[in-house]
Amino acid sequence: MAGAKYSSYHLAAALRREPDAAAALRLFLSPTAVGASSSSSTSAPFRYSLRCYDIIVCKLAAARLFPAMESVLAQIPESLSPREPLLCRVISAYGRARLPAAARRAFAHRAFRAPRTARALNTLLHALLACRAPLQELLSECRASGIPPDACTYNILMRAAVAEPGSVENACLLFDEMLQRGIAPTVVTFGTLVAAFCEAGRLEEAFKVKEEMFLHYNIRPNAHVYASLIKALCEKGKMDDAQRLKEEMVRNSEPLVDSGAYAALARTLFWVGRKGEVVGLLEEMKGRGITVGREVYNAMIAGFCENEGDLDAAFAVLDDMQKDRCKPDAVSYNTLVGGLCKMGRWRDASELVEDMPRRGCRPDVVTYRRLFDGICDAGELGEARKVFDEMIFKGFAPSMVSVRKFVGWIEREGDSALLESVLCQLASVNALEGNEWEKAMSGVLHDPAEQKIEKLLDNFRLA
Repeated sequence: MAGAKYSSYHLAAALRREPDAAAALRLFLSPTAVGASSSSSTSAPFRYSLRCYDIIVCKLAAARLFPAMESVLAQIPESLSPREPLLCRVISAYGRARLPAAARRAFAHRAFRAPRTARALNTLLHALLACRAPLQELLSECRASGIPPDACTYNILMRAAVAEPGSVENACLLFDEMLQRGIAPTVVTFGTLVAAFCEAGRLEEAFKVKEEMFLHYNIRPNAHVYASLIKALCEKGKMDDAQRLKEEMVRNSEPLVDSGAYAALARTLFWVGRKGEVVGLLEEMKGRGITVGREVYNAMIAGFCENEGDLDAAFAVLDDMQKDRCKPDAVSYNTLVGGLCKMGRWRDASELVEDMPRRGCRPDVVTYRRLFDGICDAGELGEARKVFDEMIFKGFAPSMVSVRKFVGWIEREGDSALLESVLCQLASVNALEGNEWEKAMSGVLHDPAEQKIEKLLDNFRLA
């Protein structure tokens, strides 16, 4: 590159190659340092391309370096006018980080010119849904935006409706409104309705939707629709009906059949004491060219752990997953950790958690909660404290049942300094899921130590 001017093209290439978001930001902020070998020594400011802004914003968003991302967005000149796909990626990043207010602000960000389209609105609604915003909030966003909804909009709204207890009727009302607007439903629309009726135990209506989607709208049920119905039948113990529906699914569904339906069948076979039939189910899948997916393996691990109490068989399934090049996920390991703790083998569970990163799977909040619960149940205060400190360091909140045991032990020990430290740690991760801790902390900062602890404990007991 000697003798050639370092351009935005070179910067974009360098940003793409850099895997670390913080390092990429340093490159972005000092582009001339990257091209130091260039003979150009002009004092003119570096001219960033829109592609450079796209890359760095996406990298910062993916790494959740939001203050830096916002700073870069504020620097984009009006002449470049970033496109809506970048806006959608910013909104989605805030949604994944569970920051609904930030997602709303991003939707109205002045760096992106109006008007917004249904694509941006749907991205915002999806982000708010990920943050568990209620249906009324999503409807308010729709009305305030003034953007005509499309099928995707209604699909998201319906998912929000069915996420609320007893709100299948709201989903049906949204479906009717969708038809009145002349918007054609999709297979996702019907899949949402079927799943909602199944979840509510209204199987007759779920099957009616399945029939109508094909007869009236010429939309063939996909594997997800069948999986919902099969799972609902299994939960009611109607195994023969579930088996027949599974055969229909294989005949009528898309060539790549979702293994979710098979997972539901496998899990139910364990529930009803027919684990011997699971092997035949796996052979059937392989014979039909259906990949034995992670869901099926996880269903088998859960069956052996929770129904059979056979941890050796559960670990054998884990080995089979790896032999079949199916990477175990957090659900796989969390089930095993829970099974070990349930049998009092918390030391083995702790070793498994420590080994998870080497196995290519990072422990999540559920992992630590199950381990912490198991150690608390075993009455091991010292070990529980180690796991507790690690959880808090990672920003994870323990379950309330175990927290009460843990705090009760420390209170009985009479270690006021440790008790205050633990209570403050719990406050830092909002362990009580409310504003009680914040109020307690703000009200006792200047109290003597004994009064401070007593107020925190009172607050803890009330919560």
